[in-house]
Amino acid sequence: MRLLARTAVWTAAPALLLLAGCGAQPVSEADDSQSVELRSPQVASADHHDVSAPLSLIRPAPPSLEEREHPVKPVPRRFNHGAHDPVVQASAVPLLIPAPASNFDGMGQGFTGPAGAFTVNSAPPDTNGDVGPNHYVQIVNSDFAVFNKAGTALFGPVPINTLWSGFGGGCQTNNDGDPVVLYDPMADRWVISQFSVSTTPFLQCVAVSTTPDPTASYARYSFQYASFPDYPKMGVWPDAYYETFNLFNAAGTTFLGTQICAYDRTKMLAGQAATQQCFTTSNAFGGLLPSDLDGARLPPAGAPDWIVGLGSAANQLAFWRFHVDFATPGNSTLTGPSTLATAAFSEACNGGTCIPQSGTAQRLDSLADRVMFRLAYRNLGDHEAMVLNHSVTAGTSTGVRWYELRPSGASLSIFQQGTYAPDANFRWMGSAAMDQAGNLALGFSVSSASLHPEIRYTGRLAGDALGQMTQGEGTIVAGAGSQTGSSLSRWGDYSMLAVDPADDCTFWFTTEYIPANGAFNWKTRIGSFKFPGCGAAAANDFSITPSPASQSVQQGASTTYTVATAVTSGVAETVSLSVSGVPAGASASFSPASVTAGGSATLTVSTGTAAAGTYTLTINGTSPSAAHSSAVTLAVTAPPPPPPANDFSIAASPASQTVTAGGSTAYSVTTAVTSGAAQTITLSVSGLPAGATASFNPASVTAGSGSAMTLATATSTPAGTSTLTTTGTATSGSHSATAS
Repeated sequence: MRLLARTAVWTAAPALLLLAGCGAQPVSEADDSQSVELRSPQVASADHHDVSAPLSLIRPAPPSLEEREHPVKPVPRRFNHGAHDPVVQASAVPLLIPAPASNFDGMGQGFTGPAGAFTVNSAPPDTNGDVGPNHYVQIVNSDFAVFNKAGTALFGPVPINTLWSGFGGGCQTNNDGDPVVLYDPMADRWVISQFSVSTTPFLQCVAVSTTPDPTASYARYSFQYASFPDYPKMGVWPDAYYETFNLFNAAGTTFLGTQICAYDRTKMLAGQAATQQCFTTSNAFGGLLPSDLDGARLPPAGAPDWIVGLGSAANQLAFWRFHVDFATPGNSTLTGPSTLATAAFSEACNGGTCIPQSGTAQRLDSLADRVMFRLAYRNLGDHEAMVLNHSVTAGTSTGVRWYELRPSGASLSIFQQGTYAPDANFRWMGSAAMDQAGNLALGFSVSSASLHPEIRYTGRLAGDALGQMTQGEGTIVAGAGSQTGSSLSRWGDYSMLAVDPADDCTFWFTTEYIPANGAFNWKTRIGSFKFPGCGAAAANDFSITPSPASQSVQQGASTTYTVATAVTSGVAETVSLSVSGVPAGASASFSPASVTAGGSATLTVSTGTAAAGTYTLTINGTSPSAAHSSAVTLAVTAPPPPPPANDFSIAASPASQTVTAGGSTAYSVTTAVTSGAAQTITLSVSGLPAGATASFNPASVTAGSGSAMTLATATSTPAGTSTLTTTGTATSGSHSATAS
């Protein structure tokens, strides 16, 4: 019965005919026949959370001196052998792509930074890195470093678990890798994560910078998993940080499916206790990616995060939509899988190892059983787009199959696709992204029997013929060696192409290369490039400026910000306003909701039941020609405890009296109503010296009245000063006054 069911799914996959090299491609629409809506996610609080000291004050964790090969855990799938690929771009085009603007070594053999020399102790390096307004942060197995954009190392290299020094548990003691670093463009923060799997419980260690400075302090979290959470991949989205895992049994031998988790981004940005919500797919799907935001223009309000991977049948992508509700987890849903029929392809190397290198019989791993990091999302105003890639067979070599997917409502379609393989060399381990103009770039590794592994890139402009990389191929570094010895075939496992938020045009790519024949001697390179014409000032543009920069308000109250806009070029357009980062339990509204550039609006935030804490609100303005955002701070404070419905005060005078032993003296005790109605107050006194007595006349009063306290001493009362405490007690509570 199981075999028949799988065969039915295989043969029922919609067919798609595409013509290579044509200027237009038919759009592949989604098949929702297998899609279901899952509810009731697994909800769990972080095992532990705290805030670190600034990185400069943390002593680096000790590095591992043992060379360790991280074994690949394949994702089971039915490989499609011998498929004819109709969208191969099999010939080179004129070299139009710009040369690298920045080009420098990252971590690897021979790299030295402020913290000292880097030692290669792992393979593969799992190279990735992201770029912010002023910094580039790179992370590998098993260190990270911070650079300025000129390539100068400002911090590191240090082991990744340095970030969890003093945190305790596996996140502090283990440095297991599979790391990811992402820049959160909405909050101007950095997110760093790696797993802890060499001890149990299995953990994902996640840290969010508390400021835009990646060398400052971090809010640190550990999240626990019952099964082995392999190959974690993260995406930044307005409502959460999303993470995908290939789940295996504890021994790492049996694939269980993909777990997709959402971390409470708002709480983590505030350094507060946070939860995760997780769904798990069937074991027919693995190697999935969450969508990761690029650019200033946000997804439509309330848009779910997209999850995409290879389908369970041949020539297919599968996707899900994850809607998370941290306030009411029962409203969270994972909907899918829906499928998209692709142009036919065969996985590179049948998903395994076949990439040749110059001067050695050692082949390299293609990791073609999954899509490659990232699933880069961009909202271009008149449409949304996502790009991703995977490695496929291209004639007698391998190439990079890339896609532009377009969201529309609750569905996706394939807008264009192509296989980049312009010659007989082997291309694989790609990463794709799109700039603000809709230009698409692709970075990758290339190798052959006559070529050491190199780092190259290609691209296409937004208006070019669909399915084609039209700009030729640039080189970031030509490797001088091949990976030999130790029977080491592992390569990658991933690379990363990011877009610079400073101009939303410049691409930054990082991956590995080999400087000389050997094993455990890899280097990494970081290179940037930009297509001409991207970033030209919009004919009509505006700026957005909120004030004040920070507001403090009690729970249950409201506060306002003024959002001013101005025309910076062209003519005034209508600017639609929105805000993200509003804490759960609070609400926000604009009056008016849109303005003509040059006008102002008022943002009112009602805190409602939001937890006390500090939150970053991102105010977004979108016009037909441009999008801009600016952040403000909202501090929510707990209200003081309410006063009793009825209350009073008490006083005693004079402040002091002198009396001879055996004599007496008097004090006047007064009361007053401070709230509510007058109550009956019973009077008492403590602190009397030995042999002395006190009496009140009257012994109880109505609040607002007074009493005379007479103190009588005995001849035996010792000389000295005593503090007398007069206490009034009513049904609402007690108050005291002192005299001596």
